Amino acid sequence: MLIFEPGRRRGVETGRYPLETLARDSGLIASESALNPVAGVQLETPTAGLAACARRYADIYEPFLDGKVASAVAPVPGDLAVRSRDIKGALYYLDAAHAGICRIPDNAWLINADVLAHDHAIVLMVEYGREPEPDNPAQPWLIKAQGEIARMRSCEIAVCIAGYLRQLGFAARAHLQGNAHVDLDRLAVMCGIAQRRSGAVHSPFFGNCHAIAAITTDYELACDDPLAADVRVSVWKDWWGTGGAVSGRERRRQQGRASHLSRYPMERVKRVSEPTTAILQGEIPRVPKRAAFFTRAAFGDLGPRAQREVKRFAYKHPLTAGMMHPLRALVPHQDGEKVDGIDPALLDAWANSRSIRSLAYHLGADLVGICEVPEYAWYSHHLNGDPIEPYHSHAVVMLIDQGFETMEGASGDDWISGCQSMRGYLRGAEIAGLMAEYLRGRGVSARPQTNADSDVLQMPLVLLAGLGELARIGELVLNPFVGPRFKSVVLTTDLPLIADDAVDFGLQYFCNHCRKCARECPVSAIPFGPKVMFNGYEMWKPDVERCTRYRVTNQKGSACGRCMKTYPLNKVVSADGVVLHRVANWLGINAHWLKAVIIPMVVKLDDWLGFGKRNAVKRWWLDLEVVGEQVVEPRATNERDIDPEASVRQQKSPVGYYHANEMPAPDAQDPVPVNHKDAVARAAALETPEQALRRYAEGGVAPSIYTPVTESAIEEVS
Repeated sequence: MLIFEPGRRRGVETGRYPLETLARDSGLIASESALNPVAGVQLETPTAGLAACARRYADIYEPFLDGKVASAVAPVPGDLAVRSRDIKGALYYLDAAHAGICRIPDNAWLINADVLAHDHAIVLMVEYGREPEPDNPAQPWLIKAQGEIARMRSCEIAVCIAGYLRQLGFAARAHLQGNAHVDLDRLAVMCGIAQRRSGAVHSPFFGNCHAIAAITTDYELACDDPLAADVRVSVWKDWWGTGGAVSGRERRRQQGRASHLSRYPMERVKRVSEPTTAILQGEIPRVPKRAAFFTRAAFGDLGPRAQREVKRFAYKHPLTAGMMHPLRALVPHQDGEKVDGIDPALLDAWANSRSIRSLAYHLGADLVGICEVPEYAWYSHHLNGDPIEPYHSHAVVMLIDQGFETMEGASGDDWISGCQSMRGYLRGAEIAGLMAEYLRGRGVSARPQTNADSDVLQMPLVLLAGLGELARIGELVLNPFVGPRFKSVVLTTDLPLIADDAVDFGLQYFCNHCRKCARECPVSAIPFGPKVMFNGYEMWKPDVERCTRYRVTNQKGSACGRCMKTYPLNKVVSADGVVLHRVANWLGINAHWLKAVIIPMVVKLDDWLGFGKRNAVKRWWLDLEVVGEQVVEPRATNERDIDPEASVRQQKSPVGYYHANEMPAPDAQDPVPVNHKDAVARAAALETPEQALRRYAEGGVAPSIYTPVTESAIEEVS
């Protein structure tokens, strides 16, 4: 039972396994260096099933194993330990299980392979996901596929790190099993993440259930020593956790859960037939993609500065820039033809629902829900003005945690903030894309709906899939275990599935009395006042123009997730977590009758204990900015901490509202400028939830502000 979180003093660069506590033997460097070089291994190409899909997705990444190096070297620190902390922190942030660094001996280059002018190797290991139970319908899906899936994941991470190093102005090439110039096993031993046992390399913690990848580079780094050949993990120490690492008991708890369940106990959360915020079915307008505010910024609606910056804001940090090409490469693969005739084994909705969850969790999703897709959740038009007709019945909604530890070290709007989003978008696109390709190969229509290209609005589906409730933050669903700290991805499909019910964990009462996110918003985009009825939804409506404008033009960081950083429910709840967090989480989910007493106390305690402040131990990244084709030192960095003294009654700028009847036409290609003063005045047209529900029950006509701009612009041109 822990009062304080043991992991608060553990750097992200050390990883979740306590490798640093194991004995090392530098003498193994000489013995491994003396081994004869080996020939490369040619992998057998899988021809069917998930294994073949994972191989094809790894092939999408392979063009980025190598690439163009920036013409100028970035202003990186001269301290090699700081450099290594940055690189290993990035690897663990991207979910590598182990990471290490070593020098490359001459004999580590494969026979007949090109020997590159690289002297350092960064080696990573990806652990297999949870295996479905023998009676789980997904178990046959994953036969012979686990290794290919781990290989794909290792390739994803390696190409991102290699791209990052090239952005910094250093040569770097990623290597993976079957496409390597180096002996991956030897380098894994030399950098201290594996041992040789019975002719193979093993992790001290999970054996040989892994894939290995490496990045060779001329970027000089501090190196690790090899693990001692005879070292063994202390079961007792590992069980209780050492140095703040994830404990053996927490890993066992997660492994012991059924594979169709998240590591978070969502099954304990109260289920209800309808979401806890009103949705006026039949009145919600379908909106065009042109109306999304990041899109509006790109078209010039928010002015020339926002139009210029929106093209680069998410990629202003070089690590994120290293993710850009792999992320964009996945987009053309979102659409694909299904084979004729559905596999008869996929006609059972209950079995499908269980197996699709198990597959999603194996691939790396953190939370999964299922819902039917209502018509209003589809965008109405593509960016070119062509209408979108709903084409799938169900959605598999997946959440990707943006990384609690990294968020602990960040202000929420500093230079890592954009990277947190892109990491979630890349992983989500990979997971949903692989699932869609597999289903299409079995005769089921399916499409991943990603941040890069989505035909659906994600948040309504996250809500309907029972993954959370609408929060004060506004157009965002908050989960009882990861809070707002996630990015979503959706797989739409005609696969027979069973929809989940909505959830009620008392968030409406909590958000009505907390207001910490509104207090901490740097641009006052989150309202302090009550909920309103907006385009058919009951919500605390944020000022999306103000939020978007700050995120894309932030000059002291790469985006903004300040509300996510400071929200009181942004915690880790696990066997290793703080007792206070676990008790508060349990009370919040189970003891609704106590909320009037505990919520004011929880918020004050959250502030008093400093939650929402930056934890310097968790800050692993370098503050750098991509300007043009160069990486430079930023002029400034946001270094915000919480401000408990700020009164929730302080005067805040009024919120602007952009109703459906004020949106751009679906085909508008020229700027449609926004006017914030007019948007504030439009608050007078809003209904309260009580007014709207009364009118709706009496059969009243929906307000005219719910009527979206039509295709009149197209008609005028014709």
